[in-house]
Amino acid sequence: MPAVEQSIEVNVDVSTAYDRWARFDSFPEWMEGVASVRRIDDGLLHWVAMVRSEFATVEGETREWDARIVEETRDTRVAWETVGGKPGAKPDSGEASFEPLDGSACRVTFRMSWEPEGDLETPDEVLAAVNQVVAADLARFKDFIEARAAESCSWRAEGAA
Repeated sequence: MPAVEQSIEVNVDVSTAYDRWARFDSFPEWMEGVASVRRIDDGLLHWVAMVRSEFATVEGETREWDARIVEETRDTRVAWETVGGKPGAKPDSGEASFEPLDGSACRVTFRMSWEPEGDLETPDEVLAAVNQVVAADLARFKDFIEARAAESCSWRAEGAA
């Protein structure tokens, strides 16, 4: 089963990073190809994503799935696995972990594993593409979270006067 794991340091405290990540509905703002993430209930999310053009069988192809949160430890870790889907398919799983660093910074580590879809996906090509997307997504998350923190601090400073 292919898997990716990548980390990035962000210049916000661990609580801020965790809180922003746990707002799954904001994923389309910084995750490539994610059209929407909708919370069905406390532990179930419905995802809609665009398939990358080099792996799509038709233009504008989307995939939808549900994911259940299997662990959520505030400011530390959130883990999930897909549920339902095609008969016989193995569930995808993933997690994000948050590690405080010195000062007001933290390390965000993202891990994901999946079962390739038969002959449609060449494992080496898919792994390379997923690693590239994850690196770009984490960089966008860093920009996203640091910009939000700066806006928040700026607003507080203006309101304090």
